[in-house]
Amino acid sequence: MTNITAIIFDFGNVLLEWDPRFVYRRYFPNDEKGMEDFLEEIKFMEWNAQQDKGRPFEEGIAILSREFPHRATLIQAYHDHWQDSIGSEIAGSVKILTRLKAKGYPLYGLSNWSPETFPYALTKYDFFELFDDKVVSGYVGLVKPDPAIFTLALDTIGKPAQDCLFIDDSAKNIEQAKRMGFVTIHFTSPERLENELKEMELL
Repeated sequence: MTNITAIIFDFGNVLLEWDPRFVYRRYFPNDEKGMEDFLEEIKFMEWNAQQDKGRPFEEGIAILSREFPHRATLIQAYHDHWQDSIGSEIAGSVKILTRLKAKGYPLYGLSNWSPETFPYALTKYDFFELFDDKVVSGYVGLVKPDPAIFTLALDTIGKPAQDCLFIDDSAKNIEQAKRMGFVTIHFTSPERLENELKEMELL
């Protein structure tokens, strides 16, 4: 039996699908390698993390387009169609979230997300209503795996790390949380998450 008294969920690719490839596949028809080469060339994930930290998309687009002028149209395309990067809710995970809520566990969110785009997700998915509180990177100017955002989450929750279970699909984020004393589950699928929660006697 664990002493968990709060459960913290990441959002993207834990409770809902997020992938820039949902936007870019239309620009690279039948060319997965070309798309991957493009995303690697512009270092999309590193660039996008700055928007997650609060940088305005317009500024981010301008900076990256100056660096890669031959890719400017594709870079702008992400800003124009970013809603398409947000896919379906991950039904199995949302069912688990609902069950944990029904069992009385306080639920919190800790996610890297731009303040420009997060409101769209809030209106699209009902499951956000299940959370007691949320720490979203773009609103606080910090991104995972910076230890400061984990500390901020603990301040928000009001509990020590060892009493909190943190669930995330990013190995880097999980490793940082472990170093800070959180109990962790590295999310790979709803089925595995359910099994691990049962082993911890939380479900």
